[in-house]
Amino acid sequence: MTRILMVCLGNICRSPLAQGVMEQRLRKTGLFRSVYVDSAGTQGYHVGESPDPRAVEAAARRGYDISVQRARRIRDGDFQSFDYILAMDHDNLHQLTARCPGPEVERLKLLMDFAPGPDAQEVPDPYYGGEDGFERALDLIEAAVDGLVLEIKAR
Repeated sequence: MTRILMVCLGNICRSPLAQGVMEQRLRKTGLFRSVYVDSAGTQGYHVGESPDPRAVEAAARRGYDISVQRARRIRDGDFQSFDYILAMDHDNLHQLTARCPGPEVERLKLLMDFAPGPDAQEVPDPYYGGEDGFERALDLIEAAVDGLVLEIKAR
């Protein structure tokens, strides 16, 4: 089984969105039973909380249900347990790299590394912005997840 961990700062906006998009894409492609997806934050500000209501609403408008997810902080064991640990931005990638045991560092990447074209390198944090920030985040996440699914299918 391939295991994927989506990571952002607090695990209430971008990484839950990425998890929800990935889970739906896996169901549509028939890979759901062979790929496990989770999400976490580099910080523990929101542990146990539901995703941000704006993220839940934006996701629902596109047919994703992320309402049952609960925020958690990344754990040391995650670095060995997951095949892909995908950060939403360079700051979170840097935090993961600093904490990651040496050999597992190859598992760390930006989610946007899987997006076609040079549109963006990061998924910007929509937390302090308006509704359009969540829509932009979803646009980027969907593109990157589609590329990731193609890579997994090719394996």
